[in-house]
Amino acid sequence: MAFRLSPHLTVMANAAQKAAKRLLRDFSEVEQLQVSVKGPSDFVSQADMRAEQTLKEELTKARPGYAFLMEESGASGSENWTWRWVVDPLDGTTNFLHGMPHWAISIGLERRLPDGTSEIQAGLIYAPAVDEMFWAEKGTGAFMNEHRLRVSARREISEAVFATGIPFGAVSASRRRAFSRTLATLMPQVAGIRRFGAAALDLAWVAHGRFDGYWELGIKPWDVAAGLLLVREAGGYATDVGDADPQQTGNVVAGNAHLHAKLRAVVAEGMQPPA
Repeated sequence: MAFRLSPHLTVMANAAQKAAKRLLRDFSEVEQLQVSVKGPSDFVSQADMRAEQTLKEELTKARPGYAFLMEESGASGSENWTWRWVVDPLDGTTNFLHGMPHWAISIGLERRLPDGTSEIQAGLIYAPAVDEMFWAEKGTGAFMNEHRLRVSARREISEAVFATGIPFGAVSASRRRAFSRTLATLMPQVAGIRRFGAAALDLAWVAHGRFDGYWELGIKPWDVAAGLLLVREAGGYATDVGDADPQQTGNVVAGNAHLHAKLRAVVAEGMQPPA
């Protein structure tokens, strides 16, 4: 990239671009696999694991002392880490499997603070099929490729387009009910609700201003680590439904300064069982 990145972001961008080359080759073969006897699911899981291995090798080579939290292989490295990579090698696996170009590599860099808590210091989300790289570092703003990002300025919920993740079969019944209650409340009020199937990109699109807000319950740290920082550095809010850390709870509400609180109130109400 022509834009001058920090050393950490340069490492992240290089690793993501290397993993993306193989993923793009695999993606070009998915359509043929749809009708194979073996089935495409095994192929995609292998593509996922190969991408994770490439990312781990590249990040370790550049920063050998850093720990990892990865979707496929879990936590590794020292338990007393100061720096940790939080990685989803293929966010939007179902899209990938069906030949849809809406998928991404997500890398967050987490730093442990002296008080024992931690915070995301840098985040990068790369969508190889459309060559859009979203990146941010704490205190320096958010960008897509070389363009500065700002969240949308919409104030009225009637004009808003929100993104979400629709619970699927493995999700608990309580979460499905909470989602249904939230959706039923929002649908008559908003301009639209989208479900594109990649949480990292949903958050990146909030940072870009393409979406005015986003909510999802019970998602994993590697899905949101980079995206939470992107939204915040683009001038938005990315929080838990309450006061906890969304990376720990997996319950995320993001949006601009005008709509975040409204969306969070609706999600919080939806999580309450009916009287």
